[in-house]
Amino acid sequence: MAKKSSNRGLSSVIRRFVGNKNTVTILGILACGAVLIIGYNYRVNQEINPIAIPYARVTIPSRTLVTADMIGKIKVSTDFTSDATNLIKTETEVVNKYVSYKTNIPKGSLFYKEQLKEEEEMPDAAFANIEDGYTIFSLDVTMENTFANSIRMGDYIDLYMSAKDPNNDNRVIYGCLIKSIRVLAVKDSHGNNILKNTAAYGKPSELLFAVSEDMFLLLMQAQLISEGDIKISPVIHNRNYTTNANETEVSSEFLQKFIKDRVAVLVG
Repeated sequence: MAKKSSNRGLSSVIRRFVGNKNTVTILGILACGAVLIIGYNYRVNQEINPIAIPYARVTIPSRTLVTADMIGKIKVSTDFTSDATNLIKTETEVVNKYVSYKTNIPKGSLFYKEQLKEEEEMPDAAFANIEDGYTIFSLDVTMENTFANSIRMGDYIDLYMSAKDPNNDNRVIYGCLIKSIRVLAVKDSHGNNILKNTAAYGKPSELLFAVSEDMFLLLMQAQLISEGDIKISPVIHNRNYTTNANETEVSSEFLQKFIKDRVAVLVG
């Protein structure tokens, strides 16, 4: 009996609440407002047809590699993206690209094509990622010993050495000194990067690559010994050599000892 009485009491309260004119008016206003808001948002979305595009969640300095945690998504009108033809619209066009050396990207900014570069388009971007214990070495080169400018950034080369035999004027010592070195940059005489393998893009003047400190010292010694007596030249292989590169290492213990012995004679 108590349960039935409780149900009748609840029903009575609901009837009085619904029957109250003020309550009905308020509910009607709220319902109309909800319909208007939903309808307005629907019509707006239909008109602007928003799409989600990437934006910078943090300030990204120049020369920085953009990673996924640096970007977010924001919805903008398709009309806006259609008008801004240089606007980047997808995350894949941003991640693993470098911010141009000419600009910074502020926090909250959208991304534009001229702001981002591939690694090979960035001057010396690869130098920021060399391993600990490695040093950048600059090897002087010419059009001739780079095989008509055929060596490009990212290629793996060997370094061959030629030298006069101090004990026999008629004999030349020749062989592979260091093998499997990745080229970080090819530059002309003005320090500009050469990105293509044609002479139209400049004459090569130096190859830059990273080697261990021991190899760096060895190459410096080879270059300084009686200038002209020892020559170091790059040798390029086919694309398979670059794709399946081995560990960089001294290839000839004999040539290494030859250089060190010559240094010992000079300083002794």
